[in-house]
Amino acid sequence: MVRNKTFSARLADAAILLSMLAISFLSLAPVLHTIAVSFSDNAKAAGGLVKLWPVGFNFASYQKIIVEPHFINSFFVSVKRVLLGGSINFVLTVLMAYPLSKSEKEFPYRGVYTWFLLFTMLFSGGIIPLYLTVKTLGMFNTLWALVLPGAVPVFNVVLLMNFFRNMPKELSEAGYMDGAGPWFMLLKVFLPLSLPSLATVTLFSIVGHWNSFFDGMIFMRSVEYYPLQTYIQQLVVQLNTIDLDSTQAALLEKVSDKTLNAAKIVVSMTPILIIYPFLQKYFIHGIMLGSVKE
Repeated sequence: MVRNKTFSARLADAAILLSMLAISFLSLAPVLHTIAVSFSDNAKAAGGLVKLWPVGFNFASYQKIIVEPHFINSFFVSVKRVLLGGSINFVLTVLMAYPLSKSEKEFPYRGVYTWFLLFTMLFSGGIIPLYLTVKTLGMFNTLWALVLPGAVPVFNVVLLMNFFRNMPKELSEAGYMDGAGPWFMLLKVFLPLSLPSLATVTLFSIVGHWNSFFDGMIFMRSVEYYPLQTYIQQLVVQLNTIDLDSTQAALLEKVSDKTLNAAKIVVSMTPILIIYPFLQKYFIHGIMLGSVKE
């Protein structure tokens, strides 16, 4: 028999619900404020009159971004970077995590390779050696300069490796007894059972490539090769009234660095917000399963 909750239990539930609503609001408030500023008038935003709703609603900041000649080109550079870089990350992560998940008997010196991998996560060669390497290989102004230096995301490898190690050993033993080789076991058994962790590491790769801007600044020599984040990072309001027609002048009157920067943030986070709901159901589950080793 199910008993009705006591008054104290209902009060505790209400307190938890209110607390969660308050936390959700505090988390969403900065995002809502940024969106409101991006759609607000220059003077209203500069005067601090914008809170969670646009004041002097207009699309001037977004018009400023979109009408820039290299915006569309930079957007597609970022799309190509995410597709190419994410694919390389996925393949190399799987191919490195699977053998490292085996025992020392199956993969001799596995511990040596694992410690070498962890060492690269803790210590890097630095920006100057990376810059000289990319220059020596002739990758300036190419997409490869944006994807190859981070081709092996060590954190993703560790996450997926622990997930593979937590899978029942009986699966491998049964497969080997039936004559299945390592490639068959990886492609037909381990990967289909690893969707939560695969979705998690894929999301990490997508977000990392999409949000990265610094490598575009140091490896790209011309604006037409900039990824989107690098391009909008360099985009500022230039109040040069020479050779401006009346439409352009009216547009600049409604735009400032504050409203433009807010619009940059909104443009930057929109694609990730579109992708995230499709992978969210795997996200937490994948982290939990791949973060603890037996």
